Amino acid sequence: MPTRSTPLSDTTARLDVAADLLTLLRDTTTEPRPDTQLEALTLAVAADLPVLLWGEPGIGKTAALNQLAAALDLPLTTVIASVHEPSDFSGLPIVGDDPAEQGVPMAPPDWAVRLVRAGRGLLFLDELSTAPPAVQAALLRLVLERRIGALRLPPGVRIVAAANPRSSAADGWELSPPLANRFVHLQWTHDTDVVVRGLGGTWPRATLPRLDPGKLPEAVAFARRAVCELLTARPGLVHRLPSGETRRGGAWPSPRSWEMTLRLIAFATAADSSRDVLSLLVRGTVGDGPGLELLASLDRMDLPDPETLLADPAGAVLPERGDLRQAALDAVVAAVRSRPERPRWDAAWALLVKAVESGPPDVVVVPATTLASLRQEDWDVPAAIERLAGVVSLSGRADRAAARTTAAKSAVAKAGR
Repeated sequence: MPTRSTPLSDTTARLDVAADLLTLLRDTTTEPRPDTQLEALTLAVAADLPVLLWGEPGIGKTAALNQLAAALDLPLTTVIASVHEPSDFSGLPIVGDDPAEQGVPMAPPDWAVRLVRAGRGLLFLDELSTAPPAVQAALLRLVLERRIGALRLPPGVRIVAAANPRSSAADGWELSPPLANRFVHLQWTHDTDVVVRGLGGTWPRATLPRLDPGKLPEAVAFARRAVCELLTARPGLVHRLPSGETRRGGAWPSPRSWEMTLRLIAFATAADSSRDVLSLLVRGTVGDGPGLELLASLDRMDLPDPETLLADPAGAVLPERGDLRQAALDAVVAAVRSRPERPRWDAAWALLVKAVESGPPDVVVVPATTLASLRQEDWDVPAAIERLAGVVSLSGRADRAAARTTAAKSAVAKAGR
């Protein structure tokens, strides 16, 4: 039986309606919304450091880069590393009229030429973990020196890459240590609330950090002091190549990655970024262990000077966080121990009373006990001690009760055997 064909004009009209529907589906907006990983990404981009997003397939890495390029008004150039040859990144040799005199220039690919002509842009190296070792080697100069053949990318070009873990990558490879050490590694995860609201048409807005011009010299000095003090105290962290192949393909400490870390601390300080954002960046540059050590040393740098606290106990401002408050009080007691004088001893007691009145009392137990042991025979007991006696006594009774409970459990266990 013959079939009736659909008229061409009717097919075109249906496709036009389908295109209209697709346009409506793509019509989304953005809103200011706290997003730690997006803030970390934009800060690293502002610092002009190559970033590598790690995440499972379909997690939204490519979508995030498209949204970032649109928000920053940067033309996006996507290059899938695994489908290119090493010569696509190192340049193709072009023989001229007189190679012996002029040499053989290396011609760059067309996408690199377009970036240079634009003078700015976001270069997105996708599927990096599927690139074979020869291609990874060719990428080294591009990522570090921004050179492709004889061409140098302009300062306005930023580089972001994305990769899947080897277990979920198609024909995946581990990243070579030299290439991995050139990136800031960010673990890209999904936030259910962000995804749901985005599918509803509203995604978080990516914005470059607002740097305070007045803080720039202070931010650089702080970053240099933070990194140099840690590496002076822990010289073994200057360069530590991991032993396992998988860990070598991630973040690990080297002079290069410490230099990147220093830059990120300076930018985060000038932008007044949150500690969570800085934590992602630092751990993504030198690894979890060294990164956490650096963050801990930053906390200690933020502690008030114990001599300043002793000079004006009434006007002293103690840290809000319990661990930092404990460290500040311990430092005060240590300062009194190093120069035991009656006024300083009394001032320390006044600080402990202030700590009890403005925060959890348990942080003063150890400092109070130590401070009491520093009393000299001709020093009268200050009235402040009476206000702390209950706290120290209660803590002591709690410790003794815990010890009795532990001993009882041990006796029961022995009897059972």
